[in-house]
Amino acid sequence: MNLPTPALETERFILRPICEEDVAAFWPTFRDEDAMRWWSHAAFTDQKELKAWLLDDSWGGRTWIAEPKGGGLPICRVVATLHEEGVSEIGYLTVLGSQGQGIARECVSALITHLFETESNRRLWADVDPDNTASNALLKRLGFTNEGTLREAWNTHIGVRDSYIWGLLAREWKP
Repeated sequence: MNLPTPALETERFILRPICEEDVAAFWPTFRDEDAMRWWSHAAFTDQKELKAWLLDDSWGGRTWIAEPKGGGLPICRVVATLHEEGVSEIGYLTVLGSQGQGIARECVSALITHLFETESNRRLWADVDPDNTASNALLKRLGFTNEGTLREAWNTHIGVRDSYIWGLLAREWKP
């Protein structure tokens, strides 16, 4: 299902569909081993490969890129994948050097509000490595409930990993 990727707005950012020019801004982050530690994909070693991966539209999800309203390089990537009517998975990544400034919280909040209020999702969920402290803390602050652990769910570049499943229902969302 190809849903549109409409522009979203927060206090500090415009979230828009990804474009080819965004690849260079995300390259330093996606090639960094520490930044990619909790992803199911190892750090990229080739910018062409990253470009193909970021711009691939066959995975069934949508990508928004957050850029500052006053101009500047993209600073955050948020994604949503509709898995069934009314149920979407979300994900996010803030570029290196920009963590701890509330950027992910602001951008993910805008995405959540859009998915619940405009697209009428009833449930959102996220899949996070249990050791990804920052991401787990963000989801908890946003009101998600840790619904359980999938043991040995992923075979990744850092080994076989468990996965926390976080869920948020539309009636629980307090923007």
